[in-house]
Formats: sequence, C-alpha cells, structure tokens
Amino acid sequence: MVARSNARPKPATARRPRASIAPDTGALLEALPLACAIFSGSDGRLLAANALFGEAFGMPAGLEELVSRFDSLQAGECNSPVARREAFHAPTRRWHEIGTSAFEHEGERCLLFSAADITERQAALSAHKSQHEKLLFTSRTMSVGEMATTLAHELNQPLAAIVNYLGVGLRLLGRVEAVDPRVADALQHARGQAEHAGQVITRLREFVRAREPRRESHLPAELVATVLRLLALEAEKHRVRVDVDVPADLPGVWVDRIMIEQVLLNLAKNGIEAMREAPPRQRRLDVRALRNLDDNIEFRISDHGCGLSDSEASQLFTPFFTTKQDGMGMGLAICRSIVEYHEGRLYFERNPGGGSVFVFTLPSARQ
Repeated sequence: MVARSNARPKPATARRPRASIAPDTGALLEALPLACAIFSGSDGRLLAANALFGEAFGMPAGLEELVSRFDSLQAGECNSPVARREAFHAPTRRWHEIGTSAFEHEGERCLLFSAADITERQAALSAHKSQHEKLLFTSRTMSVGEMATTLAHELNQPLAAIVNYLGVGLRLLGRVEAVDPRVADALQHARGQAEHAGQVITRLREFVRAREPRRESHLPAELVATVLRLLALEAEKHRVRVDVDVPADLPGVWVDRIMIEQVLLNLAKNGIEAMREAPPRQRRLDVRALRNLDDNIEFRISDHGCGLSDSEASQLFTPFFTTKQDGMGMGLAICRSIVEYHEGRLYFERNPGGGSVFVFTLPSARQ
C-alpha cells in the first residue's frame, strides 16, 4: 500500500488515469457537435478528445503541438478563462473558430478546447466582399459615364455656338479693309480650338456608349437573393424587415447580371434610407417580381417611409437632383440608364399605404 501511494505523484502514472476516473467524459465529448478535446492545464498534455477532433487534427501529444499548426494562434492565448478566435489550420487549409475555457476537475486545472469549421462561412464572406467591391466599382464606372454623357451634352451646345460666332466674325472681318492680320489669325485659332474641344467631347461620348452589357439569362429569384444577401447587415442595422415575393418559376431575364444587381441594390438601399424616421414597426421593404401583361418581368421595390412631394417626384430621375443631404443625385439617373440599356422602363409610383414604389421592367430571355 505504501509503495502504491508513493507511485501516485509520478506524472506518467497519476495524471493520465485521472481522465478515466469519469468514464462519461468521453461520451459527453462525443455528444458535442464540435471537435473537442481536454488538455492538462499544468503541462498541456492531451487528456481526452472526441472523434471529430481526431478527424480534424489527429491526436497531438499536447496543446503546444496543436497550436503550432495554426496561423496567428499562440498557446498563451488559450489559457484565459474564456476565449474565442478565428484561426487558419495550415495542414488541412481550413478555417476554424477556436474556443477555449479553463475549468477545475478534482483539484486539477484543465482546458477545454473546441473548434468549429467555418471554412464555408469565410468563403461566403470573401465572396460577399468581392461582389460588394465589384458592385461599387460598377457604380463608380456608371457614375463617371453618366456624368461624362451629361457634361458632353451640356457643353456641345455652347461650343457649337462659339464656333458659329467665330465663323461669322471671320466672315465680317473679310469685308473690312486694313484689318490687323493678327486679329483674324487669333479668331482662326480660337475657332480651331473650339472645334477641337467639340471633337474631344464627341469621342468621349462614343467611348462611354461603346460598352455593351454582357447579357445572359438569369432568374429573377437569383438576382434578388444575391442583392438581399448584400443588404442583410444594413437592413438589420436599421431594423427593417424585408418581405420577398419572387416566384421561383418566373422566366429568366436577358441581362448583364452586375448591372441589374446594381439597380436592385440602389433602389433597395434608397427604400431602407427612406424609412429611417419611420416607427420601427412600420419599417418594411417589399421586394416583388411578376410577369406583367406585356410578358415582361416587372420588379417592384416598395418602402413605407415618408414618401415624396409632387415637386420631388417630378425631378427624381434628373441628374444631380437629390433629396439626401450627402447624395450626389446620380443614383436614380444611372439606374434608369441601365434599365433602358436593357430595353426596359424604370418609373415611380406612390405607395397607397404611404411611402414610395419604384418599378422597373425587363424583357424576358424568351423574348
């Protein structure tokens, strides 16, 4: 008996059996839906683990060996009472959400290690970020194109008038005797510069219009679903409920997906922003799609905000007109350009229950 009691302090024979004192510990770990293991808090030895842990990480000798396989994860970080972090497991190239918590078991400090595989979630977040950046880039590109087209239209008329006035002036000078030739030369140069400016604007307009949309058949439900994923955080932030009614059996539309998603995103964001001052129970954004009598696909985005006055409604699609304090007034003008590019229409209606409805139509892929 004395010899046995003296043998217990030895770490190789005392601490390992201690994990087997509670036989239901292994069963409890196996019941958990995560990869879980228990390590000794004193020397980091592996005391127990479930099958999911073994499949994901094998059976490391201790905590140090396990942690060394993760990028940006240190063993010291796991010793806090409760900690959670995301880490990349280099051997399997998968992301995990790591959770650690310390506890006492029969006088010995232990550490529970859990890992949830979040590789798919990280991939979805990365795709979300990439899609969002692509939409922002498309928005900026279309904004530049729309502004260039507007400026070209506004500048063409005064430039044409300048060229005509200079031509008249040169003809009048030709009838006058003893005119300083430098005057005629200056007018001729001015006319040449004005004509050159007109040519530059003409080339700019041709360049802006040269971009043809990459059109393919896309289901309305897929387009709406993509945009709503991008809007989920903003809708939650503003406590807006989004109701969707887009039948899955609607025929596809023949569109450039990025462009039409930009239209949907812009109209939906406008609807959310229009309900900032509305009571929380009233903040509902309705997104619908249907086939109208012309056999076109009709998208309807309705908000329950304060609505628009007659004056505001009449200028909605005018470039640089905006009802927002920090707006550029180009969003709806760009949206209308995109929809008309796809042989559709974009227009405004009043919501009978208060608020606004923006409707746009697109030809179906069958057409």
